[in-house]
Amino acid sequence: MTATTRIPAPVDPGLLSRALEVAGRLANDAAEVIAATAGRAPGSAAKSDPFDWVTDTDRTLERHTRRVLAAEFPEVPVIGEEYGGEADPAGLRWIVDPVDGTANYVAGLPWCAYSLGLVDADGPVVGVIADPSRATIYAAARGRGVRANGAPVPTLSGTTGVVGGLVCAESPSPALVERARARHTGIRVLGSSALAITQVALGRAVAAVVDGYHEWDVAGAVCLALEAGAVVVDRAGRPEPLPAGGLLVGAPAVVEEVYSWWAT
Repeated sequence: MTATTRIPAPVDPGLLSRALEVAGRLANDAAEVIAATAGRAPGSAAKSDPFDWVTDTDRTLERHTRRVLAAEFPEVPVIGEEYGGEADPAGLRWIVDPVDGTANYVAGLPWCAYSLGLVDADGPVVGVIADPSRATIYAAARGRGVRANGAPVPTLSGTTGVVGGLVCAESPSPALVERARARHTGIRVLGSSALAITQVALGRAVAAVVDGYHEWDVAGAVCLALEAGAVVVDRAGRPEPLPAGGLLVGAPAVVEEVYSWWAT
């Protein structure tokens, strides 16, 4: 595999600034609602899978997001977990997960997030993740780096190896766990794909592996990771910002090794 990323097309600076401002407002709104209701989720019910929850908070936040985005960006379609949507894959589209980690939210476990991404044909353009339990909004835009509550986040240039590090994973295989353990690397399964990938962007985890997901689970966080200098690859080891069928996000110095654990 080649641990490089393709170079995306530039985006109008005015659009980036507007999108960041609106997405940040929506993330702040969502963080307040999630923090106030976690563990007391009204209207919670399981979907087809008894562990796949939906709550009134999911529905309310997605409707609010759609209303605001329709007013601010009427020409850009919105795709969300609760109400779906369609868009031209070659054009701009907003992608929202109102509560990523809903089972954690219902239980009151402080590991869930609001995720919003603006995506084009080359991948994420803007990404905002609200982490209510840590009272932090993470935001990134193509070519502008990552910020946490407005403060710049360093890039991943200091990550040099996997030993002693953490890999965040959702549904890791026994083989992945064993290979990580043999290299003295910890695996953490915490129930939010968005926050798992965000930990890589922040330098807290050396990599994240997500096997099954929808675009709304990861789009916002992948923007953070790419802007922090991470590499995103698909199951074949090819650089791909939002691949189908699973993704690996890692610091450049470790992605090839972690890929060898995951892919074989």
